[in-house]
Amino acid sequence: MSLADFLLANAPFTLPRHLYSFVEGQTPLSTNRAVFGSLAGYLALIFGIQAAMKNRPPQRLNTLFQAHNVILSSGSLLLLVLLLEEIVPIIWRDGIFAGMCAETSWTPRMEFYYMVNYYFKYLELLDTVFLAFKKKPLAFLHVFHHSATALLCYSQLLGKTSISWTVISLNLAVHVLMYYYYYATAGGARIWWKKYLTMMQIIQFVIDLNIVYFGTYEHFAATYYDGILPHIGNCAGSETAALFGCGLLTSYLGLFINFYFQTYKKKDSSSKKAKGKANGVVTNGSATSNGHANGHANGNGLKATTKSE
Repeated sequence: MSLADFLLANAPFTLPRHLYSFVEGQTPLSTNRAVFGSLAGYLALIFGIQAAMKNRPPQRLNTLFQAHNVILSSGSLLLLVLLLEEIVPIIWRDGIFAGMCAETSWTPRMEFYYMVNYYFKYLELLDTVFLAFKKKPLAFLHVFHHSATALLCYSQLLGKTSISWTVISLNLAVHVLMYYYYYATAGGARIWWKKYLTMMQIIQFVIDLNIVYFGTYEHFAATYYDGILPHIGNCAGSETAALFGCGLLTSYLGLFINFYFQTYKKKDSSSKKAKGKANGVVTNGSATSNGHANGHANGNGLKATTKSE
């Protein structure tokens, strides 16, 4: 018995159709008004909290924050397993291209998993609420990424892009580790691999873009340039959703690469300069090229030495 079958067999209740299938206008957050209204409310809430906290001490909220991260890390892992459990047999039976692009790969269960992933994006908006209460800076990347990703998932549900699971699977895998990291560090753990989480996100977007650009090319080549451009076949889904996904994921890649260099490369450069000044004598603003200071240390004739970084 599959994990999905086990969970269904032991579920204490049955969901109405609009809660396990995406029915526009009936499923929660399934209309433009509801989505844009919710995201506008999110922006108003976080900036309102930021203004209200201006003259107040920061709130720790560690227990709530850890519980939030446990839910998102474990929920991401469970959803990733269920999603792969559904798509891997399709790929095994029909091949990787069909698994990515065929209309038949958008199964009822996959649609339900996409819906759950979509609702996770609204739960993830609480990340920013915690930051606001803790009086942490609300970086543009953080606020934009959280709100735009909810919009991205909504657009793909509307457009029924069969290739969606590839992007979602990578995102869930990263989130398992990311939310575990936040949970652990909130409890006082010192974890050395924060830098590599950002690298994983950048790699994720590079892979995402290769996949979604491939799928979009296949659709346009098969639909408008059949017999002119080489292609394998059509990739199912609306053109608007596909193009929006390509554009937004491209912006993510650029923003995360910029964040990486601003956060880690500048920090590494500053650290090296600080070490050079601490370990050696600086002449005219810089150490000599061979790593040795020109002056004598303590007047005893021994040369002070700087480490080459």
